[in-house]
Amino acid sequence: MSAPLPPNPAKELNVAITPELIKSHGFQPDEYDLIKDILGREPTMTELGVFSVMWSEHCSYKNSRLLLRGFPMEKKDPNALGKVLVRAGEENAGVIDIGDNWAICFKIESHNHPSAVEPFEGAATGVGGIIRDIFTMGARPALLTNSLRFGDIRTSAQSRRLLRGVVAGISHYGNCIGIPNVGGDIYFDKSYEGNPLVNALCLGTLRHDQIKRGAATGIGNPVYYVGAATGRDGLGGAAFASKELSETSSEDRPAVQKGDPFMEKLLLEACLELMEVPGLVVGIQDMGAAGLTCSTAETASRGSSGIQIELDLVPQRETGMNSYEIMLSESQERMLVIVTKGREKEIEDIFAKWDLHAVQIGEVVEGDEMIVTHHGVPVVKIPAKRLADDAPLCMQEAKEPATIAQMRDWKPESLQPADEALLQKALPALLNHPTIAQKRWIWQQYDHMVIAGTVLSPGSDAGVARLRLGDKEKYVAIANDCNNSYCKADPYKGAAIAVIECLQNLACSGARALGLTDNLNFGNPYKPESFYYLKEAIKGLAEACTFYDIPVTGGNVSLYNESPELAIDPTPTVSIAGLIEKPEHVTTQWAGRGQSLVLLGDWPNELGQSMYLQELHDLKTGAVPAFEFGKIQKLIDLTLELITQGKVKAAHDISEGGLLSSVAEMLFGHNETIGATLDLSQAPASIRKDALLYGEGPGRIIVATTDADAVLSAARAKGVPAAKIGETSAQGSELKISGTALSWDAAALRKGWEDAIPSLMNA
Repeated sequence: MSAPLPPNPAKELNVAITPELIKSHGFQPDEYDLIKDILGREPTMTELGVFSVMWSEHCSYKNSRLLLRGFPMEKKDPNALGKVLVRAGEENAGVIDIGDNWAICFKIESHNHPSAVEPFEGAATGVGGIIRDIFTMGARPALLTNSLRFGDIRTSAQSRRLLRGVVAGISHYGNCIGIPNVGGDIYFDKSYEGNPLVNALCLGTLRHDQIKRGAATGIGNPVYYVGAATGRDGLGGAAFASKELSETSSEDRPAVQKGDPFMEKLLLEACLELMEVPGLVVGIQDMGAAGLTCSTAETASRGSSGIQIELDLVPQRETGMNSYEIMLSESQERMLVIVTKGREKEIEDIFAKWDLHAVQIGEVVEGDEMIVTHHGVPVVKIPAKRLADDAPLCMQEAKEPATIAQMRDWKPESLQPADEALLQKALPALLNHPTIAQKRWIWQQYDHMVIAGTVLSPGSDAGVARLRLGDKEKYVAIANDCNNSYCKADPYKGAAIAVIECLQNLACSGARALGLTDNLNFGNPYKPESFYYLKEAIKGLAEACTFYDIPVTGGNVSLYNESPELAIDPTPTVSIAGLIEKPEHVTTQWAGRGQSLVLLGDWPNELGQSMYLQELHDLKTGAVPAFEFGKIQKLIDLTLELITQGKVKAAHDISEGGLLSSVAEMLFGHNETIGATLDLSQAPASIRKDALLYGEGPGRIIVATTDADAVLSAARAKGVPAAKIGETSAQGSELKISGTALSWDAAALRKGWEDAIPSLMNA
């Protein structure tokens, strides 16, 4: 039994718990009353901090958890490839079967607020945190991607500074630890001025029998602290991430962690070696958000056990740390491990070999409480499940913003028909926009070839890596996406289109989707308009995933993404992993000479929310393009069938910039820039020329083939609209449209596309 708490526990740190202190910890009045009901008394100062981080939005998902229950968590067919082995919310990351007794473990998480305040460290530690989420499951990390959002770097020096720091932080951590970064996505929009989004993804591999759980079980089993020592960096980071950014957020630098990728590499190898010892590890949990607090509370809660630790035993790199600081510190590269009693020497020997701390700080105890002592005096005594699982769940008021109806009611007819001069200048203008322009300046800073498994370098529709799994090889593809303009105008459609875009990207690479992880980036949920965006976006994701039978394996919710000027556009980032059956099915977006270009899907006919409308008319408006789940499924099935039959040489979906931008990108191959002659005479005469050339929307893929007749015949058989739209040239680099005066030098287009970001960032 633990010792009773002091008669006046609030005096433990000589701090009086006042209404102002309670408010500063982010509690609503009724939440503090609930804390007193749970404890049967006033909390200690350390307990107040513990509740503040565990019940923060970042850890508890209190404003989203009820909505997230609508996500499909399993495959409809339990025997299909892609069976979920660890469900969303059960552990640090989800696990999906990929056949032959092997599985992938993958997840995406945000480090938005830290990156806004300290871009290098914020982004670096975001990478470090997501890597730990993967190897704590028993998986060896195999690849990284990221999904980034910044303000307009053409007009904002602040956005350029943030981009430079974030990319440097991502590359530093990933390169040092030796995990390839195979791709991602990035958008630039004024809504992200001052509040960038930095979402990091890691995918790892493991055998079915290697899956580890984060549960504290077995009375008397020792609890070990392993890894780096605890400092004051990252103090209260979970709470910091659960409030809006303000003009004083730079003062929150203590809430930004400091990372050491070389330490993490040692920790990774030590933990994987430890987990390979049969029967040694009972449970393992990384110390991420909320640090030691979260790891102790969650392992005890999952194991339906009690846990007791002594803070004097915790390795500390700073002197004079009090219990509040030790419990809330988010210092990096630390893990909590529960091992089998009597086998303490085994864990200590392994970590000594890797020159890392492995210190027993407590044990699993009877009951259901998390008990923390400092200098032998109890400072925390809280029922673990009430702390980890019973945070108050909220369903806020949702109100559709007036701007949605205004955008929906906008008509393209309000624009004058585009003349050829405007259509001519539009293509280079769009290709030079940072969102569409080549991202080599970014990904060349990442080591995407380490481990020698990268099959498809960044820059095509999806990243592809070869996984060496025992005597097997498998090819995994990963795609990220979310069009913020679509989500601002219609969060339901925008979120569903994010799923569709990823599916199309995977199909264009030859991959069939397995599972999805998401990062829900939104504003303040207590504002009815912001909660509307969150609620409708989750509904759109859930319905798309249900239709396409894609289980959601986990992810992250990041709210309060607001700067003093404005809230970000709602950004439900989607990442989908898929498998490519054979190496010869790996497909790029780069066409070759003498090939036919075939459009699969309907002719483009929408201008709403398009990059063309934003760049050429300074309008961010219009209805989000319509789509039908069933028609897109046929398109994806057809594309994959054609690839497996060897009839497709290249494939690229139509997205930002429309048909012409997509065709141009297909001409920018690795070895040379080629030309093409387009014949769009089959398009209905009723379609506006600007909508035909630059309209966007899902459900359209362009394939390059040497057998156009076979492609068109297969499309007819599947009920997919299709039309031959041109031929790539046998020589030269002219891109032209038959029957018009429209013509561009593709080599010149490519130069502007390649130079757009470097010219801004290297100035």
